[in-house]
Amino acid sequence: MAAAAGLFADSTRAGVVAALLDGRALTAGELARRTGVSAQTVSAHLGRLRSAGILAVEAQGRHRYYRLVDERAGRVFEALASLAPLRPVRTLRQSRITAELSFARTCYDHLAGALAVAVTDGLVRCGAIVAADGCYQLGAAGAATFEALGVPLDAVVRARRSFAHPCLDWSERRHHLAGALGAALLGALTERGWVSRRPTSRAVTLHASGRDMLSSILGCAVPDRQSP
Repeated sequence: MAAAAGLFADSTRAGVVAALLDGRALTAGELARRTGVSAQTVSAHLGRLRSAGILAVEAQGRHRYYRLVDERAGRVFEALASLAPLRPVRTLRQSRITAELSFARTCYDHLAGALAVAVTDGLVRCGAIVAADGCYQLGAAGAATFEALGVPLDAVVRARRSFAHPCLDWSERRHHLAGALGAALLGALTERGWVSRRPTSRAVTLHASGRDMLSSILGCAVPDRQSP
């Protein structure tokens, strides 16, 4: 446990994992700029994360792209972050970024933040999912609810990974939906234009149409923003 936790104990390695939590692949140069260190420094940390099986690398032309191997590192990172003290916000820019990420963001391949927790709560209340033995199972209203949300349940059931499980949200200190079902839900919301992912940030934008449709389908009020 100490060896695994040590992978995240360094601020540069933690920054690398945080930068890759949206599931995208980045070059060493991009990761160096995002973590504020030299290319040589980030290269040493990338090597350690690769050796531990946290990162995979793919060559494309002259570039090498790094990405998380799977969602396990993201789950551990979010769980550790939920225990970490919140740093004081000192600038307006930090306040804006914190508010955006706290409201809605990607957590590897699924939705996180206040929006994700509200949606998960709504799915439980309407009987679409049921918590059981540390996982989520389909409830009596599952088929109809996820069909209305545009989630292809047949494909989700066939996925060779965890069907649905809770993921501890670092900003809300509560659980949101993860696993194949969580990934499919984010994909469906994005495809319908109800939410949109940003090209250079983990923040996710909820559009008015998405807020209205989610509120209608889940039978509860869905928040539309997070105040700084």
